[in-house]
Amino acid sequence: MNHQRITALQAQYRAALLDDIVPFWYKNGLDRECGGYLHFLDRDGSVYGTDKQMWTQCRGGIYLYAKLYNTFERRAEWREAARQGYEFVMKHGFDTDGRMFYALTRDGRPLRKRRYIFSECFCVLACAEYFKATGDLAALQKAKDVFRLMMRYLRTPGLLPPKVIPETRVTKGHAVPMMLLATSQEIRQVDADPFYREVADDALHQILHQFVRRDERVVVETVGANGERLDSPEGRCINPGHAIESAWFIMHEGMYRNDQSLINSGLEMLEWSLERGWDKEYGGILYFVDAEGRPPDQLEHDMKLWWPHAETLYATLLAHYVTGEKKWLDWFEKVHAYTFSHFPDPEYGEWFGYLHRDGSVSVPLKGNMFKGPFHISRMLWLSLALLDKMAAKP
Repeated sequence: MNHQRITALQAQYRAALLDDIVPFWYKNGLDRECGGYLHFLDRDGSVYGTDKQMWTQCRGGIYLYAKLYNTFERRAEWREAARQGYEFVMKHGFDTDGRMFYALTRDGRPLRKRRYIFSECFCVLACAEYFKATGDLAALQKAKDVFRLMMRYLRTPGLLPPKVIPETRVTKGHAVPMMLLATSQEIRQVDADPFYREVADDALHQILHQFVRRDERVVVETVGANGERLDSPEGRCINPGHAIESAWFIMHEGMYRNDQSLINSGLEMLEWSLERGWDKEYGGILYFVDAEGRPPDQLEHDMKLWWPHAETLYATLLAHYVTGEKKWLDWFEKVHAYTFSHFPDPEYGEWFGYLHRDGSVSVPLKGNMFKGPFHISRMLWLSLALLDKMAAKP
């Protein structure tokens, strides 16, 4: 990538992050009455629902504002925004068994608790980043305790209810080791416990030896207990966005360990997922694909969502950075062109989250139970860091 293009992207991505995405959520999402963050936001930022999901409180609130404070500028308002979310989650987010609720009412009463550990993963990210911003040792201890707790639940048979009746079939999903790898990568930045390396090693083994099917050039979402291929729509399901996100986690791990084989594995996963996931007729990343070309089970399989495109932008830029290969730059430019011509809302700001296959907007909301500022913001600040490194090269 030439320096003129790098400079243009730096300006565009910095403006997207600091002049668009963050101001939209800071203005409309902070709940100054009850604490935490409101995330059911309509196209113009108006609130259409007040329940609070823990994923968004942690990753799209505490983690977001603490990361901005730690990375871009020590603005008092960002630190304060992180604090109000942290205090809300610490006060209301945990059940008596130490696990987190999935959703609360606006004032913090528990609504729902799920068997997954993803709320806990995002809490670890939030507390670790908040500790970096504030030096609050209680936040660091909470990150460590929650990490240990979720691993105990995952590794102790019977503590988490199974998804399917285990006497009939035992399955496991790619999202769990993927998130454990990412969570280990975050918490080891603030704590030197060798346990994080053990968890990361196990996550890498599961992803690369059970969910990656090299003979088929795919990364599937669900396998049997020991990585067996399941001959069913569930077992053939590819989620290109998840596979691409997992690929750049693995590339990061390879860079951290100076392990070229891990970087190469991430590049393979990225290449296969683009081959399978790119819509050759309309452009964009398909939401779900069947590994054998059969009908996907999900009704929304051909939609285009904001987060796979955000993950693909960073993954392809990273692939170009680590290899210097033009094919990854070509992919980045293709995905960049599609993403920035379809998702950003020129009238009210932020990004649409859900498009039909042809690229038309399905629903104009900016936030719901799943969509918040996390994926877009993370892509932008990671890409900016990478562009800065590229700009510094002679």
